[in-house]
Amino acid sequence: MRLPAPPILVITDRTQCAERLEARAAALFRGGCRWLSVREKDLEPGERRALLQRLIAVAEPFSATVGVHDDLEAAVALGIPLHLPVDGDVTAARRVLGAVLLGKSCHNADEIAAAAGADYVTLSPFFPSASKPGYRIELDLRATAAVAALPVLALGGITAATLPQVSGVAGAAIMGEAMRVAEPEGWFADIIKQAPENPSPPGRRRGPSPEAMGR
Repeated sequence: MRLPAPPILVITDRTQCAERLEARAAALFRGGCRWLSVREKDLEPGERRALLQRLIAVAEPFSATVGVHDDLEAAVALGIPLHLPVDGDVTAARRVLGAVLLGKSCHNADEIAAAAGADYVTLSPFFPSASKPGYRIELDLRATAAVAALPVLALGGITAATLPQVSGVAGAAIMGEAMRVAEPEGWFADIIKQAPENPSPPGRRRGPSPEAMGR
């Protein structure tokens, strides 16, 4: 299944917003965002579903996609994309969801391999992140992403400043800066310009570059 375009996933955290999440989402959509996933784990299921319905209504005029993190029941009820945690069961979710966009969080090559059946994975952390202070970045995630069999979204510390440094991926996922920035509409319009010009085709394995082979 194709990823929304542009392949930049905004993950929500309403606690970081100065305004209501619906207003922030509308501004991001005006700026060109077409993919949002609700990650509001503190809400009761009914409250989260009501929020999702409001955001879907906000997204509709922009033909934007709204999904949900780690809430299979809401995804099924509303027919929207689902993003699973690292320990989520892709096979079980796919069996229930059918042909709906399905993603999963990963941190290394083994976890990506275990996510077979998903449409994409997030791989993190690419950079130090305020949401996970002290998390050690030990792997060359760019190399891991470049040879992954699934489309990879770079996650973790992705900002307007760090996004141009990302390569070998199908897209990116952003939470913190997207929720905190003072002018989200203009910010997202700039983010699109900062995105890598030639992301890896989804699911396409890439060999080493001629430079890496000493050519």
